[in-house]
Amino acid sequence: MPMSPELTEQSVPPGRVRLVTLGCRANQYESQRALEMLEGAGWITAGEGEPADLCLVNTCTVTHDADAKARLAVRRLGRENPGARIGVMGCATASDPATMAALPGVTAVLDSRADLASQLARFGVVSPDSGISRFDHHQRAFLKVQDGCLLDCAYCVIPKVRPRFGSKPVEAIIGEAGRLIDSGYSEIVLTGIHLGHYGLDLSKGKPRECWTRLWHLLDALLELPGGCRFRLSSLDAAEAHPELIRRLAGDSRIVPHLHLCLQSGSNAVLRLMRRRYTAETYLERCLNLRESLDNPAISTDIIVGFPGETDADFEATLDVARAARFSDIHVFSYSARRGTDAWSFSGTVDPRVARERRLRLEALAVEMSSEYRESLIGRDLGVVAECGDGEGWVTGTACRGVKVRFRGEIESLRRRVVAVRATSLEAGVLTGEAKGVAGRTALAMA
Repeated sequence: MPMSPELTEQSVPPGRVRLVTLGCRANQYESQRALEMLEGAGWITAGEGEPADLCLVNTCTVTHDADAKARLAVRRLGRENPGARIGVMGCATASDPATMAALPGVTAVLDSRADLASQLARFGVVSPDSGISRFDHHQRAFLKVQDGCLLDCAYCVIPKVRPRFGSKPVEAIIGEAGRLIDSGYSEIVLTGIHLGHYGLDLSKGKPRECWTRLWHLLDALLELPGGCRFRLSSLDAAEAHPELIRRLAGDSRIVPHLHLCLQSGSNAVLRLMRRRYTAETYLERCLNLRESLDNPAISTDIIVGFPGETDADFEATLDVARAARFSDIHVFSYSARRGTDAWSFSGTVDPRVARERRLRLEALAVEMSSEYRESLIGRDLGVVAECGDGEGWVTGTACRGVKVRFRGEIESLRRRVVAVRATSLEAGVLTGEAKGVAGRTALAMA
């Protein structure tokens, strides 16, 4: 990819740095990696209201809105930190480096597809990348275990901006997870660009008994001391493998919550999207999960307004969503991305029709979210305490991915797992009574 001339400049002396992160969990992890490497080179984080000498923006390009937010973030940092060097990295940078390089104040365009330590060398980083040891501003840590996507969904630009597929070795992941546990985290969220394909490259050419797949990684992580629990981020329905389900059913430290991307409930639209499943096989996976686990949370992503989507296709999506009984639905309006096959598809959906469909699906999502949360009332939930309101209320995330609030002191409970009995649902958030603290033990509860 073309690079700005400034990429060859001499190493910049350390000072104060500010990072802004847009987009997915993988981006948030990579920003933490960059920060810890810069700290190793002598940089310190700029405080609130304090001008920075270096600003890094980790960008996202999954939609047009994401691109716009990246440009706005760069301009804002330039205004708030006059004279600072501004570096850009991430998917929007990989997609259109020339546009990002031309933004006011940008002096470095980092190729996120290359080794991050080498890209940060101009800022004094010399140590090899050994991962992260904490996760700033979060009480649950994200741990990226793979990069790249081997699929070619018609609507998605990500395989083009993250084309290099690679799984992190198990030993390296164990080392990072161990450091995060030592830092007090009681939940680690495993993430990646295509998490369900973890280990394909590590297993290539080996006999089946020597393969390393996601469930094998979980086996290794469960050997770590400290009782930390583990959550999986987004998976394709095709990747809810029986071996993976067996691991979830067999150990409460792997939370009973899976985010299985649906995208559409219409088989015709799924074929256009080049997804690897039908509506029927998707629902079969959901049924397998419900038969193996006790009231699991199943959340999803759905795109409305994909080219060619008819009223009947959208009604099919509503029907599948109802049958799947989702705990949460993340609704996205289709955003055409240059470089994808769907960019040239005919059958553009009228924006007014797409908006009406989105509103209907969001209303169904609220209804189903409430139904699922109501089903948890009366249960004892293991809740990671995350924040307090200053008035004696603590809010955290339960094993099944739902928010729960209860009375307590956040300073003594932060990052710890608290046993909470859910008693009511208020404004979409469960309220409960704290029953006890389990430290960093992943409770065998909801």
